[in-house]
Amino acid sequence: MIGIGVDLVDVHRFRTVLQRRAQISERLFTKNELSYCNSATDPTERLAARFAAKEAVMKALGVGLGAIRFREIEVIKDPSGRPDLKLHGGAAQLAQSSGVHGWHLSLSHTSSVAEAFVIAE
Repeated sequence: MIGIGVDLVDVHRFRTVLQRRAQISERLFTKNELSYCNSATDPTERLAARFAAKEAVMKALGVGLGAIRFREIEVIKDPSGRPDLKLHGGAAQLAQSSGVHGWHLSLSHTSSVAEAFVIAE
């Protein structure tokens, strides 16, 4: 195991940020993530869980905010529907240089809180 990371996001607070800063979604999420999340009646819970995953990845890699662009960390679904991670650019390079060969991701959310737990192996 290279590292673990966990993060919680207050959904109401995250909703407020999304409403106040119209373009922030495009800075934080890939087109695929936005497409998936926006298919829900209320996309905020799904977006908050993915934001938590991105922060948990940074923690698992031992870096702080700003070391990796949020869009370089993408939450995808594997063929069975399970959430998985795909890293791009500098995030992928950092993971490779850290010896990461695989990821484990667990997401959970309610109307009030979103959580992500990540293991880098």
